[in-house]
Order: sequence, then structure tokens, then C-alpha cells
Amino acid sequence: MRVRITPGGRLEGRVRVPGDKSIAHRWLILAATARGTSALVEVPASLDVRSTAAALAAVSPKARPALQAWASNDAADAEGHSSTWNVRVGEWVPTPLEVEGEGRSGLVEPSHDLDCGNSGTSTRLLAGLLAASPFLTVLTGDDSLRFRPMERVAAPLRAMGAVVETTDGHAPIAIAGGGLHGIDHHTAVPTAQVKSAVLLAGLDADGITTVTEPAATRDHTERAIRALGGPVEVDGSTVRVERFQHEGFAGTVPGDPSSAAFLVAAAALTGSELTIDAVGLNPSRIHYLEVMERFGIHAEVRVDHVEVGEPVGELWVAPCDGISPTRIEASELPLVIDEVPVLALLASHAGGDSWFLGAGELRVKESDRMTGVADGIIALGGHAAVEGDDLVVAGGGLEGGLGDARGDHRMAMAFAVAGLAAQRPIEVDGMEAADVSFPGFVSTLSGLGASIEVVSA
Repeated sequence: MRVRITPGGRLEGRVRVPGDKSIAHRWLILAATARGTSALVEVPASLDVRSTAAALAAVSPKARPALQAWASNDAADAEGHSSTWNVRVGEWVPTPLEVEGEGRSGLVEPSHDLDCGNSGTSTRLLAGLLAASPFLTVLTGDDSLRFRPMERVAAPLRAMGAVVETTDGHAPIAIAGGGLHGIDHHTAVPTAQVKSAVLLAGLDADGITTVTEPAATRDHTERAIRALGGPVEVDGSTVRVERFQHEGFAGTVPGDPSSAAFLVAAAALTGSELTIDAVGLNPSRIHYLEVMERFGIHAEVRVDHVEVGEPVGELWVAPCDGISPTRIEASELPLVIDEVPVLALLASHAGGDSWFLGAGELRVKESDRMTGVADGIIALGGHAAVEGDDLVVAGGGLEGGLGDARGDHRMAMAFAVAGLAAQRPIEVDGMEAADVSFPGFVSTLSGLGASIEVVSA
């Protein structure tokens, strides 16, 4: 799908973003392996989360009916929420996903390979879960997924006692699990997916499992385990867990702060005031707001409640009158790794050079985002370059033109948002990729006042 964004105009109003898929992956895994019933609301109907649900349905007979039905359900509203039309009130209302579980011991060998689609999170987290299960599982996915590195998760699971075979370091991954023991693992690169995989395996391992990272990453897994009563200790960038079997739980998935970042950027580039409701405000996920503050964008977080250990509230964005250049150090890059595309496109409108240091991990995301972002900025009339593991964006604004999303949801949305402040219209090819994390992105942006239209399906 190709869309055209015409610069100008202002955004206004209050808006919600789809549920946080990082949290949804983890809560679905915990629901399918709980003892008893879990009720989850606002599970995002994104493609990645459906991959996790479908895979869990294949290994959890008790959870299978609910997960199978949900993963194949197309009756989501325009923003991708799982909802039911309530005749009495005349509107879509959230439908709880009720998942029955009988603990990790209730998992069974799947009858087929588990297709994780384009989701690296599904692959790595499921590898951690299934490493403790005494049967054979094969995890695979699409061409993009099979390009992404998997030895980083396979190695610690082998050290815990599982038999894990990758395909030249990539998916498909064959896992013969069971009989795990705790380890003290130090990750070579900061990655929440590997940390979470090892912690999930540690919940069914003898002894203590410890993960230490070079820099702290998002902590959704630790928060959820602690909220469910699990033995979790956090000391800086080190996390420890022990064997623990949790019970069923209830929670509403917070709005995705990474999705919210695109709307914050859109408001800033149009000088608009905007409020995003019911969004996750986990400190490990909103460091991008500190970077945006250095850009000259002011936003306030207002926490009003907690869901399964996750702070939730509203995010208010003040009108912005210009973007200043900044420097993102390698030490903070892991905390904004998912937001780099939109931050880089913001930087393209700054009045000088911005640097993203130590950003080599971007090369092994859904696409090579280092090259894709730089090439996209250049294609849109801006200036950017890749220098080793650093991304440099010269600023000065964008002229207009055609941006290729390269099948990457975050690049698609970043190019679209950047077009709001270009000199002439911008077109984005591959906008359908946004459905991976933000179903309804185009309609949401349009509903807030942006001039964005579909020019070809």
C-alpha cells in the first residue's frame, strides 16, 4: 500500500494506541503456562502477537481453544483492538481473552513446526519457554526472521541443559528441552529478548538463574513475574530468578509507548498539543522522551494506575516550535532501539547534525534499519550517512519524494510522520507494514488532522 502525506496542518485531540506487543507476548506466554484462568484485555491484534498466540495454541491443549480462536479472528476494530460490538451502548467494547492453563507441565509436543512469522520476540521468548519442556520443538519464520541472529539465545539455553540447534546461527531452531539448571549468564549485547528467554527458562530450572547485561534493557518480564508473586531480584543490570509456578491472573495491556512515539513526533513536527491515553509508562520504555526533550519537544507523563506491574497513564505533548540536534550515546541506544527510526526522522528536521552512536544492532531488526533509515532520508531530500556502527543525520529538513518502508513497520511510520513537515508531499511505499505493531495507523493519524491518503492498495 502506498500513501501520500501532504505537509501542513495541525493535530489535535486525545487518542489511544494499540496495546503494547512487547508486554502482550510475555503475558500470553505467562497466561498459557499459568495454573487456572487468565483474563487479558486489549491484547493487540498485531501480526507478531498473533504469531505468539498461534504457537502457544499448538503446545498448550488447555489454552488452545481460546488462543486458536483469537489468533485467527479478523473481527478487530479499526485500531486493531480485539473488540465486540455492544448493541446496548452502540460501540465496540474490549473483549477479554480468557486463557485456561494447567501450568508448564501441561505443555505438549506440537504436531508441526511453529511459524513465528516476522516476530523475533516470539521466536526468542518461545525458545526460552520451550527449553524447559521435555519434547522436540522447531521454531521457524519468514525470510526476514530467518536472517536474524539466534545463537545469542541458543547458547545460554544450551548452557542450561537444553539441546538447541540453529541453522547456521539462524532459524529454524530445533529445541529438545527439559532438565534445566540455573546459570550465571552475561549477555554480549544488551537485548531484552535474550534476557527474557533465559529468565523464562529459569522459572523451570534447578537453582538460581542470573542474567547480567552490558546495559539495562526493558524489564517487562521481571515486572510480570514479580507481580505474579515470583522470586525476582534486580540489581542494576543484573536479574535473578528461581523456579516458580504462577497462577492465573487478570490485566489490561497498556498502550504501546513505542507506537505513541510516532504520535509524539507527529505532534512536535506540526506544533500541536496532543494527549495519548492509557499508555504504558514503564521507565525502561520511555527513554525516548528524554531524547525528544533534547530535541526541544516537551512531554509530560501522568501515571494513574498499575497493570501486572506496569505503570499506565496519559502522555501529554506540548506544542513545539522547532527541533534541535542532539547526540544519542551508545550507552543509551539500547533504551531507544525501537524508536531510532522516528528519532532519526525527527533529526532530519533539526538545525544541525545528530548522532546515533553504537547503533549496529539496527542491522538485525526486521530489516537493516541502519541502511534503510539513511537511504530513506536521502531519498526524501535529506542528508544522512552510516559511519561504522554510527548513524549520522545532518538535519536541515526534507524536500519530499518517495520513501520505501522495505517491509519494516517502524520505517513506514517514521517516513509518514516526517512527511508532515516536509517542503512538499511525501509518499511511502509499503505502508501496510505498520499493521505489525500499529493496526489503524493511517486512520489514526488522519483522524487527528493529518493529511494522509491511500494512493494505491
